[in-house]
Amino acid sequence: MLQFTPLQTTDKDYSFVENLLHESFPEAERRDDVAQRDNVDNCAAFTCYLISDDELLVGLITVWKFAGFSYVEHLATSPSVRNKGYGRKIMEVLQQQFPGVIILEVEKPVDEWSRRRIGFYQRCGFSLCEKEYVQPSYRKGGETLPMFLMYAGTETIDKEFESIRDEIYRKVYGVESV
Repeated sequence: MLQFTPLQTTDKDYSFVENLLHESFPEAERRDDVAQRDNVDNCAAFTCYLISDDELLVGLITVWKFAGFSYVEHLATSPSVRNKGYGRKIMEVLQQQFPGVIILEVEKPVDEWSRRRIGFYQRCGFSLCEKEYVQPSYRKGGETLPMFLMYAGTETIDKEFESIRDEIYRKVYGVESV
């Protein structure tokens, strides 16, 4: 049975999560380890979950809980379990454990992989918001990334888009605007 287990950096499986984060996301798409560990251990709105299936370590998901929505910052499965149906199961558990509006970022559909990723989330019940969105840099002096938001748990986020974007910018990235 698939489980999301909240972790602290002192937990024995945290190294699996941290290594998977490094393997799955380029440096520009994640904060440095010190800042990430600080969020894991000290930020009440942020939770890092180990995803497991009984004893099998499946992946990681990090979720921010805000007033009115949950924001999925990172989601990755271990290379050893990819293409085995875990992605869909993870999305089902996510929507069960975080009822209401769920927001995540995706790359714009510029190549086959980004189009496939968007299609996967759509098959899992998410909708694409095509309003202009830019992912702020995780690191001082780093580059921003053009992205789109996807959402589930509501018919549309059009009216709330700016407030959702602004809350993500302030609380996740520590900026007022891009």
